[in-house]
Amino acid sequence: MQLCLHMVQRHFWRELIERAWRGRSVVWLAGVRRAGKTFLSKSLDSVEYFDCELPRVRRIMEDPQGFLESREERRIVLDEVHRLPNPSELLKIAADHYPKMHVLATGSSALSASSKFRDTLVGRMRTVWLTPMIQMDMADAHRLHELPRRFLRGGLPGFFLAPKLSENDFQEWMDAYWSKDIQELFRLEKRNSFQKFIELVMAQSGGIFEATKFARSSGVSHTTIANYLDVLEATFVAQVVRPFSTHRATEIVAAPKVYGFDTGFVCCYRGWQELRREDMGILWEHFVLNEIRAQMQTHRVFYWRDKRGHEVDFVLAAHRTKPLAIECKWSADGFDPKNIKVFRTHYPEGSNVVVAQDVSQMYFRNYGNVRIRFQSLAGFVKGMARDRRLSGEA
Repeated sequence: MQLCLHMVQRHFWRELIERAWRGRSVVWLAGVRRAGKTFLSKSLDSVEYFDCELPRVRRIMEDPQGFLESREERRIVLDEVHRLPNPSELLKIAADHYPKMHVLATGSSALSASSKFRDTLVGRMRTVWLTPMIQMDMADAHRLHELPRRFLRGGLPGFFLAPKLSENDFQEWMDAYWSKDIQELFRLEKRNSFQKFIELVMAQSGGIFEATKFARSSGVSHTTIANYLDVLEATFVAQVVRPFSTHRATEIVAAPKVYGFDTGFVCCYRGWQELRREDMGILWEHFVLNEIRAQMQTHRVFYWRDKRGHEVDFVLAAHRTKPLAIECKWSADGFDPKNIKVFRTHYPEGSNVVVAQDVSQMYFRNYGNVRIRFQSLAGFVKGMARDRRLSGEA
């Protein structure tokens, strides 16, 4: 398994880091444990790698200025940088006084999750969010057409590429997540309640989040559940998709949808050991969301639902008055235009797209005065990249 892992170069992420470095000298590489941060960091050209979990490495950095002066124009990786006693000091000095040095710092949470990182770093660094494997990663591994494997095993590279995988691998990941991420960053109590909450989130992934229901099932208060959800979002284990609305009386305006970070964990906690055709739709929806967030590097993905139950899977709203409506379908034949047509009665401007697994060539269909584009996920991704270039974001 290790040989396979070390043969895979993740070209999309390498370029994303290089692009981030062109904007700022310090880059924060964030993502869940075992998403591949360490190997990706080591695969970059001409980098000097430091594992901050090692005591000897931490000793080297006790004098931040002295450490940085000796490597003034190099590219360095500070893996698990939060293990340092005062990582924000080192990163701030690097950003302010060593602009010719490129620093990549990694961690398993958002920068703001740890009290070790102060607001002084805001505006001084770029963030790259390493998600579970996307389509380009699968292409790099020469496994592009193995979507069922990707759905069932998930997108952690080691899990996807391993010759064998068991439920114990998922539980071992959860145990490490609790001990190394949760306890060190948040010091939560009631492990059993927190574990139960994660299991429920994965089992009900993609549904509207009802805090009261989760509180009752986990045996904790409504406030504690809200805190647990914040923790999952800060550590990228849950993706919270909030409702798009202009506070119309007919719309859902507060309740988010919550997705587990990885299809493998969703399958595990739903007890799915083999996938049926009816399972593919919800897993495809997760996969599309993962792709959108990887490509756009944003949490600002929404969904839309009215109080009569009409729902659009995802909404992108760079222009509030011209939202992009996205429906995810395993098969384009299963698409019903009703929900998008209702959405467009409220928001008449903006594009509509159905991202379907079985579409190879893009095509359009008109449903009354609503025009809908059907395309593959790869085609949709290329369109997003083109739009970013035209807007100057890239």
